[in-house]
Amino acid sequence: MPNLGASEILAILVIALVVFGPRNLPELGKNVGHALREFRRTTGRVTDELRAELKAPPPPPPPPRQGP
Repeated sequence: MPNLGASEILAILVIALVVFGPRNLPELGKNVGHALREFRRTTGRVTDELRAELKAPPPPPPPPRQGP
């Protein structure tokens, strides 16, 4: 993944300002922040569940079947 320099970030911000306008930009940033926070929270929960399942002992084998 390429690294973004100061000029690239400035260009992205200017384009966002032109596209969304100065009044909608703070609200857009707030919504993106909420979405990222929820995404991180959800991925953390999934990661914790996977780790717990991997650490759990395997279930005992079923008892042998009796003949007819």
